[in-house]
Amino acid sequence: MAMERLVVIGGDAAGMSAASQARRLKGPDELEIVAFERGHFSSFSACGIPYWVGGDVPERDDLIARTPAEHRERGIALRMRTQVTEIDVAGGRVRSRDLESGAESWTGFDKLVIATGARPVRPPLPGVDAPGVHGVQTLDDGQALLDTLARTNGRRAVVMGAGYIGVEMAEAMLKRGYEVTVLNRGEQPMATLDPDMGRLVHAAMDSMGITTVNGAGVTKILTGGDGRVRAVATENAEYPADVVILGVGVEPETTLARAAGLPLGAYDGLLTDLAMRVRGYENIWAGGDCVEVLDLVSGRERHIALGTHANKHGQIIGTNAGGGYATFPGVVGTAVSKVCDLEIARTGLREKDARAVGLQYVTATIESTSSAGYYPDASRMTVKMLAERRTGRLLGVQIVGREGAAKRVDIAAVALTAGMTVEQMTTLDLGYAPPFSPVWDPVLVAARKATTAVREAGSR
Repeated sequence: MAMERLVVIGGDAAGMSAASQARRLKGPDELEIVAFERGHFSSFSACGIPYWVGGDVPERDDLIARTPAEHRERGIALRMRTQVTEIDVAGGRVRSRDLESGAESWTGFDKLVIATGARPVRPPLPGVDAPGVHGVQTLDDGQALLDTLARTNGRRAVVMGAGYIGVEMAEAMLKRGYEVTVLNRGEQPMATLDPDMGRLVHAAMDSMGITTVNGAGVTKILTGGDGRVRAVATENAEYPADVVILGVGVEPETTLARAAGLPLGAYDGLLTDLAMRVRGYENIWAGGDCVEVLDLVSGRERHIALGTHANKHGQIIGTNAGGGYATFPGVVGTAVSKVCDLEIARTGLREKDARAVGLQYVTATIESTSSAGYYPDASRMTVKMLAERRTGRLLGVQIVGREGAAKRVDIAAVALTAGMTVEQMTTLDLGYAPPFSPVWDPVLVAARKATTAVREAGSR
């Protein structure tokens, strides 16, 4: 019997987690594993790039979990700087191009893993490809930005977008001594929050010296006589810039999948079953930022680009491709971030998400502290909670505050996964001591207020 070959497209979190897990289950004499990565690095933390750029992480290599040589030592034939250009599903093969030599070749597969990740959204604006304009999706991107900063005399940075990438890069540039302007086309920064919570983020960013302009749709990027970026224009103003950072989000990189006729969802992400198999294809799996996942709260597919999900997908895929059995049930949409000392967290549904799926809800917003009010340096936080109007089922939580705020969202993430009501949450046996929490943890205070709101709504 001929040895099977597993081909993996993508050498980062999902792809190499899948390859490594499959190798644990089947040795080199049972399963050949060939992986393709178009970049210079494998198994790196894209989430850490803002902290490397900002100087919190001293070295680029600190963000690399496993090098190509380490993967090869484990029996994975990882081909770097090699881009897959075509998937021939019927023929069971992929075409690849060596980016250094230009040579092309076909590689057959018995099993295929698609882990092509996501690409930064590059708005089709005049000047968007000018020198000095940078995305920050890969280590190559981060290095290119640092190289630009080393050559740039001016100290004005414009960040386009005020989501996770935007606010984290705003902090990074502030730490590097730049005058930072964030251009946000939305009502408030952090569109993953409701506007009332985003307003808190805006106020905090202003107090840090970051200028945030809301309702600012960029129309073009202006260049000087040398061709480099000199300003960013909106309909109403121009903002001088020596460097521009694109932080307007990412979208699934499914160009290959689309050309191969594989099923895509509403967000252009690949659609999979619970085993992370591409729907309708027995021996093709997909995971990471190129797929859509089931939202356990809304019951709909969503695109969420996070390394936590990608690594879990890889474990599931590798187990199944290696002859085992595992499933990925879905997510509740948990994410945390920070800008300087401000912590931002969310899980579950926003108000507009609940309305979009036809859920009636109540909200409760409270202010509390990270530790007992009398304990030194207790920091303030705001917690907002959504609950279903009739049942009291928890629908979502958002938290904005200082030290000790963000990771409290994990309490809500567990409650969402378990399908708990806000009333059930009020009796959770959480850890307490004055340095860590008030007697009533802020999440439980919000749950109590949400419980009251549910009862009052039920009486109307």
